[in-house]
Amino acid sequence: MLTDESATDSSERGSWRSRHAATLSSLTLRQISAVLPPGQPWGLWASRQIVARLMDAFGPSMAGTRVERVDVTTADGQRLCGEWVRGRGVSGETPGAIYFVHGSGYVLCSTRTHRRLASWLSRLTGLPVFSVDYRLAPRHRFPTAAEDVRRGWDWLTGHCGIAPERIAVAGDSAGGHLSVDLLLQPDVAHPAALVLLSPLMDLTFTLARSREQTRPDPTMRSHHAVRLVSLYCNGIETRHPRLALDVAGGRLLPPTLIQAGGAEMLAADAIALADDLRAAGGRCELQIWPDQVHVFQALPRISPEAVPAMRTVAAFIAETLGDAEIERAS
Repeated sequence: MLTDESATDSSERGSWRSRHAATLSSLTLRQISAVLPPGQPWGLWASRQIVARLMDAFGPSMAGTRVERVDVTTADGQRLCGEWVRGRGVSGETPGAIYFVHGSGYVLCSTRTHRRLASWLSRLTGLPVFSVDYRLAPRHRFPTAAEDVRRGWDWLTGHCGIAPERIAVAGDSAGGHLSVDLLLQPDVAHPAALVLLSPLMDLTFTLARSREQTRPDPTMRSHHAVRLVSLYCNGIETRHPRLALDVAGGRLLPPTLIQAGGAEMLAADAIALADDLRAAGGRCELQIWPDQVHVFQALPRISPEAVPAMRTVAAFIAETLGDAEIERAS
């Protein structure tokens, strides 16, 4: 693992299994993403099937997991969908929770694809995870996903009565962008902690392209990613304040842990976000894991580094929730 002080150092290497998986991805996934047209129904369907099967095949175990589906009408008459995920040994009596916002490029994934990762996170932390099932593009465009994420937060803190300081927010990829957008809103009471896995921040992929010039991402090229994300924000100016998030000039965000893979193009987003969080006066720990692919934490069966990375996430959440509890009591 490389901390932010050595994030550009290439002397440290990932495991042989991780490097082999990255090479295999460059020969398969990157080629497939180049030919599947996400704007066509059949291409979108195929992309969703491929991602779902990869997450199932190489994700963590679901043994002992309990899943409770949520489909409710909120106080403002809007529908909220999601699910409570409790890993093995996690009871329903725990006072805190994790609010999980899955990635997908706003298009591909769901609570179902990320259920294994949510279960593992629950088991490691001892906390129940509420995973919001926000609506996907291209059927539902900007700002639908952001509105659903906000609705889930309001339901969790309002209807469920869980104090914000007893909640950690976690998001991966586009879910990272949605999580940061949520917490930048001036009327949102902040949680105890924010955890971001391979966060997408620059929706123009300018940062990603700069990194791609020195090390191509093994799973996708930047121009293919732009094509995917545009299904969500098509017709909206990329400088819109809910898309081009002003982290450095915005609210002070909660203590944040950012993890990204050294082999992925979004490592550039992670580094830039950490810089912006600190510029705003926040506490941020950045970890770039050598030779790891995008959201490697969800793929422990091919990435041994997923295990220590997730243990680090769990320790960070335990520490920040404990700090928030001490502050609340003092």
